Amino acid sequence: MDKPVLKDSMRLFEQLGRVKSRSMFGGFGIFVDETMFALVVNDKLHIRADDSAAKKYKGQGYEPYVYKKRGFPVVTKYFALPDDWQANPKATLDEAIAALKAAKVEKESQAQSKPNRLKDLPNLRLATERMLKKAGIESVEQLEEAGAVEAFKAIKQSHTSDVGLELLWALEGAIKGTHWSVIPQSRREELANRLS
Repeated sequence: MDKPVLKDSMRLFEQLGRVKSRSMFGGFGIFVDETMFALVVNDKLHIRADDSAAKKYKGQGYEPYVYKKRGFPVVTKYFALPDDWQANPKATLDEAIAALKAAKVEKESQAQSKPNRLKDLPNLRLATERMLKKAGIESVEQLEEAGAVEAFKAIKQSHTSDVGLELLWALEGAIKGTHWSVIPQSRREELANRLS
C-alpha cells in the first residue's frame, strides 16, 4: 500500500502550492497547481526528470518507473528516489522544486506548440482522426469549438460500430492537451451526464 509514502511526500510538498494526488500509472501522481511532478508507486517516491535530471539520476543509479500498457513496457520520466529520502527532506524538496519547474516549462511549451492535425493531439490516433472527419470535424479548431461531448455525439451518429466512453475521455484530454487518465472522475461524470 502506497498511502504512508504518499501522505509523507504530500505533506512535504505542501510548501510548493496546492498539492493533490490522483491515480496514475498504477500508483498516485502528485500535482501542484494541476502540474504533475512526482509519483508514488510500489511504496517508492518517484520524481519527474527532464533530460539533464534523468542523466544525473541514472548516474546516481536511480531507476525510471516502468509500467505495462497492453503488455508492452512503458518507461516513464519518473525516477525512484532512495528509500531514505525522508531522512533529508531539504534535498528531496530541492529535487521536487526542480522537477515541478521543469514540468511547468514543458507544459507551457506543449500548449504553445499545439498540433495542427487531430491525430497529433494527446490520446488521438489516425483512426480517431478519420472518425472525427467522417463526423464532420476536420480540424483541431473545430474539435475545440465542438467540445468533447458534441464531438462524441457526432462520432456516435456517423458510425455504425459502438463507441465507448473511453473515446469521450480521450477527446476531452485531446482538447485539454493532456492524457485522458488525468481527467478527474468528477469531470468524467459531468461529461457522461451531458450525453443524455
